[in-house]
This record gives sequence, C-alpha cells and structure tokens, in this order.
Amino acid sequence: MKIRLTVIAVALLITQQVQASAATLPQAEALANSSSPAAASQAFAALEMQALQAQRHTLQGEAAALTRDRLEKAAQTDTQADRSWLKARGYDFQTKARQQAGIELLSGFSTLPDAVLQANRDTVAAINLNATQGVRHQALADAEGISYLYFLADAMGPRLGKAFLTAYDKGEIGKAAALIKASEVSTSVAKKHFNYPRPFLVSGNTIHLVADDVVIKDNKPYTADGGSFPSGHTNTGYTDALLMAEMIPERFDALVVRGARYGYSRIVLGVHYPLDIIGSRMVVQSNLAHYLNDPHYRALFSEARDQLRSALEKECGTSLAECAQTAGKDDPYRDPAMKGFYRFTMSYGLPQQQGKAPRLVVPEGAEVLLETALPNLSAAQRRALMVNSALPAGYPLSGSTPEQAFWQRVDLSAAFALAKPAGAR
Repeated sequence: MKIRLTVIAVALLITQQVQASAATLPQAEALANSSSPAAASQAFAALEMQALQAQRHTLQGEAAALTRDRLEKAAQTDTQADRSWLKARGYDFQTKARQQAGIELLSGFSTLPDAVLQANRDTVAAINLNATQGVRHQALADAEGISYLYFLADAMGPRLGKAFLTAYDKGEIGKAAALIKASEVSTSVAKKHFNYPRPFLVSGNTIHLVADDVVIKDNKPYTADGGSFPSGHTNTGYTDALLMAEMIPERFDALVVRGARYGYSRIVLGVHYPLDIIGSRMVVQSNLAHYLNDPHYRALFSEARDQLRSALEKECGTSLAECAQTAGKDDPYRDPAMKGFYRFTMSYGLPQQQGKAPRLVVPEGAEVLLETALPNLSAAQRRALMVNSALPAGYPLSGSTPEQAFWQRVDLSAAFALAKPAGAR
C-alpha cells in the first residue's frame, strides 16, 4: 500500500477523528459481551468452544480427570513449545533490569490522590457486579489458561483461529510459542514493591467472586494471591497478544484489542483494579519495544515468526492474507466499535487531572511496535501517528516524565486504524 498522506495530513486527520472515540463504561460492557462465548455468531462461538476444549484437554494431560491441582503445574507441553531451541540460542532477557525499569515506569502510582483511588475501586465494583454470564465465562477461561496461547485464537477469526489451534497443538509453531512465553517479564517484584491489596480483600468491598463452572468446573470461587498492582495476568495476556500481532500483522488490530480484553477479564473477576491493567499495558509496551530493538532478540523473533506463518499457511491451505479475512459478526474483535473499547481500557474513565500537558515525546525506538503492521511508513511517520493518536494528557499513571506519559498515552489501536484506508486489512 502506498501512503499518499503526508505526516501533517495524517496528524490533522487523527486530531479530527480520535478525540472523542473512547467508549463509555456501559458501552464497554456491551462490547465485552459481544466478544464473549455468548456472541451471536455461531462460527465465533464454535471457535471459542474449540479453544476452551483444547485448553481443558491440555490441562488434564494424562490424568484421569481435570482437577484444580493441575493448574498449579500448568505449562506449555514440550510439543507445543520448542524450549530447547530457545535455550540453545542463549538469549539474555535481562529480566531483573526490565523489572526495575517497570517499577520506575509505574512510580507515579504511589502518589495518586484519594479521588483517583476511590474511582479505581468504584469502577472494578461496577464492572464485576454488572458482568454477564458470558463475560464471566470468558474471564475464567482467560484466567485459568494463562500458561497457554489458546486465548489468542478468537482474535484471529474463525478460519485462521482454527488453523492456529491445530498448528499449536501439533507443535508446528514451537519457536513462536516458546519465545512469546519467555518474553513475559514477571510482575512479582513490582507487586511486592507497591504492596497494594486486591479488590476482594479490601474491607467492606462488594465484589462478587466468580465460581468456576467453565474450566475446572468445581464451582470454586476464583481468587488470586499476592499484590494487586500491576496485574501479572494482564502482563501475560498483553505480551502474548502484542507479540502475536507483530508476527501476524494481518490481524494486528484484532490481536491488540484482545490484549486489552484479557486485562478487562481481570476486573470482571474482581481480582484487579483498572490501574493494575493500565500499568501492565504500559510496562509490556516498553518491554517489547526494548526487545524488538535488540538485534539478537530480533533474530529470534524473525525465525519464530517465519515458522509460525509457514505453519499457519499450511493449515489454512491458502495465504495468510486470505485466511485472515472474515465477515461481519463472525469477527467481533474487528468490529469498528472495538477501537472505542480499547480506548476506554487505556483510562477506564478514571479522573483526568487538568493542567498544562507537556509535549508528548516518543522514546527512541518505540515506533518499532508499528513496524510490521505498517511496513510502508517511515519511522518518522510511525512516530507521528503515535503522537497524534495518543490518549489526552492527565489520566492516572501518565506521570511526570516523558517516558511515563508516552507509554500511558500511546494508542496502538488508533495509530494503526488511522494509517489504513477504510476497509483495508
């Protein structure tokens, strides 16, 4: 695709179109329901069921029955993930350094005003209590499948999603499966640092704990331990979704939204606040930009991506571009309204502090996150998209440093959408 808009024209177009694009809380709740197993599309619902059945089968393994203790031992199988390949390459993920960088990026959490923290509590209560059965079922499947990549299938559409599930369980995408999971930087150190209690543990809370009638099916209320801020599950879900989006740019828009939807599931279950989700999104974006700018990591990424794409084309029996195409209601993650859902999850409608906003500066190399999705744009054009499609200033965690402000405000969904012609994929 040839880009005929100048950087200035793109900036003007974005300014006109994205300023009021965020969904309201009721709209976001309705959109979450449209991307749950209760969705109207039979093809989408069938894909959701296939992914859940594959997840439950893998969790059970050779055991006589699927019991809760299997979750404690859950991990990708040796068939699914080629960990020997990754180990042989000897890449240093610099985990401790990335964890410390994450704490510094989120340092503004410790000085948030009471009004913001109260809104944080009110919002999790509203989402948790108003969630439909379908949304709760999706949240349970997301939570208890954290060790696997099954949850990504529904954002690929019925045809490509089915091919993905087949290739994953046959071990045809082992390099991508291993690299994606290894790229998740644990939030455990940050949780201990901030030491913030989870919503369902706060005195006087009204949280409804969701009983598992989906995965283990023992009706045990879902809970979680450790600190609340930032969210470890969101870190996993957003890392997996964004890296898969980088590898399959034909589904970039849908997969980025899926990462946000995974984080929303944590609020549905009442085990995390909106700020926990926002913080993890910020850290993941920063981490993946760091990795993708490292030539050694990029070599691993390219090798894994090539294997993934070849395997998916084999299972599809056609090109990825064709296999990724879908129709209307069968593809809720590509509903144009989902851009508003993504925008909503960037702030969850928390109070916006007024005042003079500093000029938004793109950290060096951050534009790499749009490189595979928008290969015909220059680095300067991608940076311009990031700046001009950003969330307005002043929302919690945008902080006092340019780096904090950027990673809180950058809207990958809007930047991608506004660089593509109407109807293009």
